[in-house]
Amino acid sequence: MRLLLLCIATYLASVSVAVAEPVHVLVWDERQPRQSEAYDNFLGNEIVAQLSKAEGLEFRSVSLDDPEQGLSAGNLEWADVIIWWGHVRQSEVPLDRAKLIVDYVRKGELDLIVLHSAHWARPFVEAMNWRSIEDARQHLEKQAAGKKVTYETVAPPRERTVPIHGAVITPAVFGYKLNQNSHHGIIHLPYCCFPDYRPDGKPSTVTVKLPKHPIAQGLPASFQVKQTEMYNEPFHVPDSDLVIFEETWELGERFRAGMVWNIGKGKVFYFRPGHETYPVFKQPEVVKVLENACRWLGTN
Repeated sequence: MRLLLLCIATYLASVSVAVAEPVHVLVWDERQPRQSEAYDNFLGNEIVAQLSKAEGLEFRSVSLDDPEQGLSAGNLEWADVIIWWGHVRQSEVPLDRAKLIVDYVRKGELDLIVLHSAHWARPFVEAMNWRSIEDARQHLEKQAAGKKVTYETVAPPRERTVPIHGAVITPAVFGYKLNQNSHHGIIHLPYCCFPDYRPDGKPSTVTVKLPKHPIAQGLPASFQVKQTEMYNEPFHVPDSDLVIFEETWELGERFRAGMVWNIGKGKVFYFRPGHETYPVFKQPEVVKVLENACRWLGTN
């Protein structure tokens, strides 16, 4: 009997330890100098300070200028989730490091939260490229109905290309028959951008589109972001699996402000509100979105 009780106690202790394990969140910040207009100690450190009040989350705050750009094997192995903020130094992150992060995501070992100007961050672009190719490949194979399928990819003209209104939305796939036994596809990769922005700090309204989703937990049906930059659709990215938030402005612009993509076994969540010169990441509703996203991504 004593041995049985000891085994039960050992099992319960192991379960307790597993339940108590925190979600490891790596907050990556370019640490743009202009952040000082809204944040005393950089935007990324502000996010950590705000989220540190929440139980069950553990943080490391790193930057572009840290050793190995804060993206060492030790940090990536430790992290369950990365929160990524970048703006003017996106290209300083090597492509092989960005691809490595996406590999972690695809394997289900890491999830990625991308904030505002990081729509051009290399890890986000690589994730969107991967998803675009996967979607196109599945479409081509379905159309080919068992015939051989080959494809090529076409990148945007420049690494940071701004599309115009009325342009073909990227990603786009053009398929044709090479012969009776094979099909070929040309996959135009996504620009990961949009036609319009307005950095005037005017408020936006964020509407919750999926109120039952864990990322929307504890939020009102809508809330105002008091100061933010405006982005306007269409956003050139592959179709997302979920649109949790939509953002609108008084002049009529709109944007899918909270989107989730499945990237292999992992996920990417893009959350739009922001700009380094506005105190967006001090606002309770925004902080709640990030807290919810860390919990959901880090435990799924």
